[in-house]
Amino acid sequence: MASLFTAVAVLAVLSGGLCDETFLQRAGMSFNSRSYRSVLTVSNGGKFGSWTWPEMCPDQFYAVGFSIRVEFNQYEGDDTAMNGIRLICAKDGVRSFLYTIESNTGYFGEWSHPQYCPTGVLTSFHLRVEPHQGMFGDDTGVNNIRFRCSSNPTVEGPGTTWGEYGYWSEECTNGGICGIETKMEDYQYALDDSTLNDVRFYCCDKQ
Repeated sequence: MASLFTAVAVLAVLSGGLCDETFLQRAGMSFNSRSYRSVLTVSNGGKFGSWTWPEMCPDQFYAVGFSIRVEFNQYEGDDTAMNGIRLICAKDGVRSFLYTIESNTGYFGEWSHPQYCPTGVLTSFHLRVEPHQGMFGDDTGVNNIRFRCSSNPTVEGPGTTWGEYGYWSEECTNGGICGIETKMEDYQYALDDSTLNDVRFYCCDKQ
């Protein structure tokens, strides 16, 4: 069986502006030698976990959409909220062949339906983060994300509502977002899991 890093899937894509059949391939770390201009960060990321590894879109590809992995309210159970972010990379606005990148992700929840910029690429972001809930509280870390597109619209994930949005990151001014790296808390077994605590994105110039 082909690995997730090399298999090509044919998906029926329902989002506007895309072909009825779109080829989607997992890039993994295959393109991590790509050069970048800057790194986008925000100041309200969660306190737990460690930075993991970056994943980059192929040369001349930029992020045009995203999906998030979300565990919804567990009520009396341990809540983790967002567990991962998957970027969808396209070349020259052509969305019939796409790559995905995601860095490290948590174990809980399901991936959302992809969302895309109507046109253009992702250029900046901000995070909805629940602050630390204290020694006996239930920490969730990152709960949702919004991106700004180069064509001006914003797109927001279908995440949970705990916490508040912080300030926007700086913006990719010549090109767009081309890479991702996540800050993840390892699985805590019987203790409190917060999973995704922060993320940073890489900006690449147009070539």
